[in-house]
Amino acid sequence: MTALTYASPFPADFVFGVAAASAQIEGAAFEDGKGESIWDRFARQPGKVHDGDTLDVACDHYHRFDEDFALMASLGYKNYRLSISWPRIYPNGDGELNQAGLDFYHRLFASMKKHGITPWVTMFHWDLPQSLEDRGGWTSRVTVDAFARYADTIVKAFAGEVTHWITMNEIRCFTLLAYGYGTKAPGRQESAQVVNQTFHHALLCHGHGVRAVREFGGAGAVVGLTDNLDVCIPVTETPEDIAAAKAWFLEKNAHVLGAMHAGRYPDDYLARVGADAPEVLPGDFDLISLPTDHLGLNIYTGTYVRAGKAGAWEPVALPANYPKADSPWLHIAPQCIYWATRFAAECYGHQALYITENGCGYNDEPVVNGEVLDLHRRDFLRNHLREAHRAISDGVPLKGYFLWSFIDNYEWEDGYQRRFGIVHCDYATLARTPKLSAHYYAAVVRERRIL
Repeated sequence: MTALTYASPFPADFVFGVAAASAQIEGAAFEDGKGESIWDRFARQPGKVHDGDTLDVACDHYHRFDEDFALMASLGYKNYRLSISWPRIYPNGDGELNQAGLDFYHRLFASMKKHGITPWVTMFHWDLPQSLEDRGGWTSRVTVDAFARYADTIVKAFAGEVTHWITMNEIRCFTLLAYGYGTKAPGRQESAQVVNQTFHHALLCHGHGVRAVREFGGAGAVVGLTDNLDVCIPVTETPEDIAAAKAWFLEKNAHVLGAMHAGRYPDDYLARVGADAPEVLPGDFDLISLPTDHLGLNIYTGTYVRAGKAGAWEPVALPANYPKADSPWLHIAPQCIYWATRFAAECYGHQALYITENGCGYNDEPVVNGEVLDLHRRDFLRNHLREAHRAISDGVPLKGYFLWSFIDNYEWEDGYQRRFGIVHCDYATLARTPKLSAHYYAAVVRERRIL
C-alpha cells in the first residue's frame, strides 16, 4: 500500500512552535511599575467578561516563566511566539519608561536561551495602555506616535536577543470588535468612519514596527504582520467555485492586506465605504507599505463560498448541527488552512507565510489521574496539519506553524472558562499538566511528520 502524502516529512526548515500572549498569561497586572491596560479596566466593568474574571494573576507566567520554558523544552518545542506588554514598558503608553519592564523581558529572553527556545516576538497583542485610550485610543494619532516610540524602544533594547518580530496581532479584533461591536476592550460602539480610521491607525503602527526593525533590529532581524484575515473555502474545488472564493477573499481583505500590498486603499473598497473612508495623510502609505519579510496568519475557521448567479461569489450558511468547538464562532473547517495560505500567496505574492495561530477552545477539560485526554484537540490539530502539509505539497510558501496556545489562559471576554491550551492550567493551584494533545504535538515535532 502506498503511503499517503501527508505521512511524508515536513521540510527540514519548517518551523514548529507554540504561542501565547503577555496579557493572557503573565498576571502581575500591577507589579513592578506596569501600567493599567484597557483589558485591566474592561475586565472590571460589570457584564463584560465571563464571571468578572480579571488578568491580575492569569497563569502567573511573570513569576513562573523559567518553569514554563523548562516544560516547553521538555516537550521539544523550540520556537515560542510571545508578546511584549506595552504598559509594562511605558505605563502610560508614552511618557516615562519603566526600566523594570525591560529588565523583566531581558530575564525572560535569557531563560528562553538557556532552554534552547527561539523567541518570535509580537509588539502589540491587544493590551493598549489605558492612558492612551483615555486620549482616544485607536481613534487617535496620539496612539500612532506613542507606538512608534514604543517600537523603537523595544527593538533597540532586545536587538541582541530577538531576531523574529511581528508588529501587530489581529487588527480586526482590536479595531472592529473593540470600537464597532464593543465586545472587546475598550468596548466602544463607534460609527463606521471611526472604525475605519482605527484600522488605518493600526496599519500605520504596523509600518512603524517595520521601520523600527529595519533601523534598530540588527543583522538578520526579520519582521512581518500577523493578520486574522477573512478566510473562505470553495464548496467544491472546481474552477468556478475557486474563482468565486478568491473574489470573496480579495474583497473581504481589501482594507488590511489589500491596502498594505497595493500601497493605497483599493478602489472597490473606497467605493463600498464611500464617505466612511478613513482620512489618509501624505506619507501614510509610504509607511504602511514598507516591505516585510513574512506574513503571519491566524487561522481558525472559514466561510464556505460557491459561484452564484453570473459567477459572482455566494456564501453558504452553515446548518445548525455543523460541528464546532465550545467557542461559538469556531466552526471546525480544516480546509481553511489550505485556502487561506494559498490565496494569501496567490493574491499578495508572499514568499514566506507562517501560521502564527491555530487551535480550538473547549470549556471543561479536567485532569483525571494526572491526564487530560483531549482527543478532540488532537483530532483538530491532526486534521489542520494535514491541510498545512497539503499546501506545502502544492507549492504554497508555508514556512511554519505555531499552535495556539501553549497553556490555558485568559481568553479575553470568555475569561478562564474557555481553554485553548495544550497544557492544562489549574487556576486555583497554578499547576501545569500537559494534555494528550501536548504529547501528540511533541511527537509530530520530533518526527516532523503527521502521526
